[in-house]
Amino acid sequence: MAYRIAIIVGSLRAGSFNRQLGEALTKLPAAAGHHFVFPDIGTLPLYDQDADGAPAAEVTAFKQAVASADAVIFVTPEYNRSIPGVLKNALDQGSRPYGKSVWGGKVAGVIGTSPGKVATALAQQHLRNVLAYLDMPTLNQPEAFVQWSDTLLDDSGAVGEGSAGFLDGWMKAFLALVDAHVS
Repeated sequence: MAYRIAIIVGSLRAGSFNRQLGEALTKLPAAAGHHFVFPDIGTLPLYDQDADGAPAAEVTAFKQAVASADAVIFVTPEYNRSIPGVLKNALDQGSRPYGKSVWGGKVAGVIGTSPGKVATALAQQHLRNVLAYLDMPTLNQPEAFVQWSDTLLDDSGAVGEGSAGFLDGWMKAFLALVDAHVS
């Protein structure tokens, strides 16, 4: 079955390593036949409960993009040993107002890259805590703490030879979890 998968990148930086990784995931053999969308989180206003009754157009569009997806892949950098504020804001916008969350029951995959040796391990753990509260079944194994290097992706933006097998295996495991929950 072909799925519609939202990829939410927790970095707004032009040339973001995590954006590049997210785009490369869509080119993996396991991803063939699936449709991927990248909802924009950079234009979301800061969450304010006073706006729950009349959300900004950007919030409505974001929530619709997530709601129409079968599953979500979060590709996050690590800022100060946690997730970026822009990603937390997107999670908050998608979960509010109370009882109107677009996250509940959506299968989630968590991955990220950074030049550091532990990559995004701590950010991923913090994100997993939030996703558990949001009632998102999340891929637990394999974990993917990807150390960024100039050879991670090839000139076309596809995953390089050294990591292709591992990341394709991660995508296969993620899609198996989606199969178990969506089918």
